[in-house]
Formats: sequence, C-alpha cells, structure tokens
Amino acid sequence: MSPPACPKCESKEATKSGVVGGRQRFKCKNCGYHFSVAKVGREVNTYYVIKALQLYVEGVSYREIERLLGVSHVSVMNWVKKYGMKAPRQTDYHPTYKILNQKELGEFFQNPANLKGAGMVVTELGDKYMLIRWERFKAS
Repeated sequence: MSPPACPKCESKEATKSGVVGGRQRFKCKNCGYHFSVAKVGREVNTYYVIKALQLYVEGVSYREIERLLGVSHVSVMNWVKKYGMKAPRQTDYHPTYKILNQKELGEFFQNPANLKGAGMVVTELGDKYMLIRWERFKAS
C-alpha cells in the first residue's frame, strides 16, 4: 500500500509519522506537512436505507424499524433528516405488520376475510415478506 497524497502539496512522497487518535499519521517529504488519513466509516447498504424510509413513510416507528431491519434507530432518524422525509400525518388508522414467508403469504391471501376492512402493502424483506395493514382504531 502506497502512502496517501499530501493534502497540502499533493505529493505522493510521505512517510509514516506515528499514530494519533487511533489513526495513522504521515509526514510529507516534500513540504514537511503532517497529516492523517480520513477515517473510513462503516457504510450501510442502500437496500436498508430505502427499506427504512419506506417503513417510516408507512407509519412504522423508529424503534420498530430498528427491530425489523437491525439498523440503529438513530441512523433511521438521520436518513429521514438527510432525505427530507415528512412524518406521516396522524390519522385514526394505525399500521400493524406481520413477517411472513412465501407459503404463509399465499395462505393469507387465499382467505377472503383477510382482504376486507383494511388497506395493506406487501414489501419484500430479505427472504421473507412484510405485510403492513392499516386498521381503524376500535371505538371504545
């Protein structure tokens, strides 16, 4: 691995010059400038970002999205801010969800009673499917 280019003079001539804050430090042989390489963070697959945003728009809470997808609820909040997503308006409907495999999903749709009284969305979730339904709150 060759040393990185100097951010000041763009020279490729640099030597290692210790470790500061857990990151390798370099010294440019050309201009004497000390620098360290930017830390590379763990990048989340865009599949999870898109799924998290879809679930958020459907009214699923941050914590529920965390449990379903295995990504931090704070990351989901940051994605919502970054992409300018609007919070769903509060209605007298609330989403409920089920995680089903392909066979269970087929059986669910074969029962006509499951198709009445609620709106629903089906989305794939890895090798399974998520069924989101909106049912009215029961008047007490």
